[in-house]
Amino acid sequence: MRFRFAPLLMLLLPGFVLAADTLQVWNWNDYIPEQVLSDFEKSNGIKVEYHTFSTSEELNQALNNGTPIDVAVPSHDQLPSLAKAGRLQPLNVDQLPNRRHLDRGLLSKLAAFDANNRYAIPYLWGMAGLAVNVPQAEAALGGPIPHSWSLLFDPEQSAKLASCGIALIDAPEETFAALMAYQGRSLAHSTPIQLQRASKLLDSLRPNLRYVDSERYIDDLNSGKLCLALVWSGDAAAASQAGQPVQFIVPQEGTALFIDTLVIPSGAPRPDLAHRFIDYLMQPEVAALVSNEMLYPNGNQGATALIAADLRDNSALYPDRQTKRRLTALPALPEKLKAALDTLWNQFTQTP
Repeated sequence: MRFRFAPLLMLLLPGFVLAADTLQVWNWNDYIPEQVLSDFEKSNGIKVEYHTFSTSEELNQALNNGTPIDVAVPSHDQLPSLAKAGRLQPLNVDQLPNRRHLDRGLLSKLAAFDANNRYAIPYLWGMAGLAVNVPQAEAALGGPIPHSWSLLFDPEQSAKLASCGIALIDAPEETFAALMAYQGRSLAHSTPIQLQRASKLLDSLRPNLRYVDSERYIDDLNSGKLCLALVWSGDAAAASQAGQPVQFIVPQEGTALFIDTLVIPSGAPRPDLAHRFIDYLMQPEVAALVSNEMLYPNGNQGATALIAADLRDNSALYPDRQTKRRLTALPALPEKLKAALDTLWNQFTQTP
């Protein structure tokens, strides 16, 4: 009798059904169109509980605390440590038929951090670089803008630009990768002592910064309140679309490439719904919609023809071959180096 009664009981308790068909998604802030979420809910009868984070540390803390998460969006360099800690579950490719649309080249790059592409699907990718409000920056510098990290890390140049506003994203790996590149070094092959020495130059920049924040700078760039910021490429493109004379610069010394990924945490309450959501995002039409609105390239080869022409021609989003040579994927740092980096970053960001 109990098993026959159970379906009737579920119909009489809509709250129970709703809870059973709820998907918990954790993503970076401002990183998916609302239409994509609403269309998925309507077409699948699944409610999406959508949560955002602004730093990788926030996501790591949530996963370590056992927060119920069905789909998360870590960057590629987080994958080795998450997999080693048992925080991810392998994807069931049989439940992901739209995986056939993915770019094989990007999958190959991702395999260096996720062997055999076992745990992660590429979502969006991009670069770190400099967003420069050209008229403001040229006026402050009194001349043309060098395509170099010196704009940020040379104390004389940053002091001049402080008057029109400088900001950094709250991203230690991207920032130190830029700093080490400026000094002719590689973050991946650095030592804690080398990071300590490099941080002194970073400390000298602090008085010239308005803030370190991964959300606030977006509105400030869009409204012309900053003339220089270390940003992710799509946010510079958004400022340009907002009517600001903002140029995205990949410095001559090189910069970091990131691939943000879709994963299913090992403690996901509904991995079945998670696979449905990930497969939905891999539909070419959906992937194109995400890129067209979020202004970041996707990992979907089938979506390329559906991307707006002006975006495909935007070198800030789709760099040419020469620029690609200056891109290096963010490394997955050894624990000792990561700990040193986090300590230095905390000291830097907590300095008034």
